[in-house]
Amino acid sequence: MYRVINLEENIGKTVGRRSAPNPLSLRVGEVEDARHWQRAFGGVRVPRGAYKFRTHEDANAWMMKHLTKSRS
Repeated sequence: MYRVINLEENIGKTVGRRSAPNPLSLRVGEVEDARHWQRAFGGVRVPRGAYKFRTHEDANAWMMKHLTKSRS
């Protein structure tokens, strides 16, 4: 089945005026903010790999344990 697109048809309604951001451009402020957060918190150190848990509660408890343990 072929789709027919009429390029001469006017769109009846425009909702919002927001345009999509350019994914390839980063403002200098955003890069600096990311660096400051990295220095302050040292990144998230969660062990890599695939883990199996019996329940979602077990998985959440394991994740919180690794996210909140001290970095010293």
